Amino acid sequence: MCTQTKAAALMANIPQADIDPSGVFKYVLIRVHSKEEGDDSEVDIVRGYGWAEYHADIYDKVAEELEKDGHLDCECVGGGRIKHDAQAKKIQIYGYSMGFGRANHAVSREKLKARYPDYEVTWDNEGY
Repeated sequence: MCTQTKAAALMANIPQADIDPSGVFKYVLIRVHSKEEGDDSEVDIVRGYGWAEYHADIYDKVAEELEKDGHLDCECVGGGRIKHDAQAKKIQIYGYSMGFGRANHAVSREKLKARYPDYEVTWDNEGY
């Protein structure tokens, strides 16, 4: 019999990508881990919002929400910027975070492409 931990069940329900509907904004790539003994499951998620002055603002808000029940632990594995043009169905991922370093934009692209399958999603390491 296969049993799923509480943390694994919670992670399965976390949207892999959540970004603002349009604009240019900061984003972070967050690795969510199980805190349960014997459970080494993890998932990477993308979060990007225009309201954030700093990358840490996004990370702090998301981590606080996900860690509140004590089953999950979060770490920011990098950041950058996203240009989301909903009308043209294009997302460009680029740049880096001064505080967290550059996210693996290829991973972020996979997460965003899954969320927006009919979009052209590109990335590069140029810009800040």
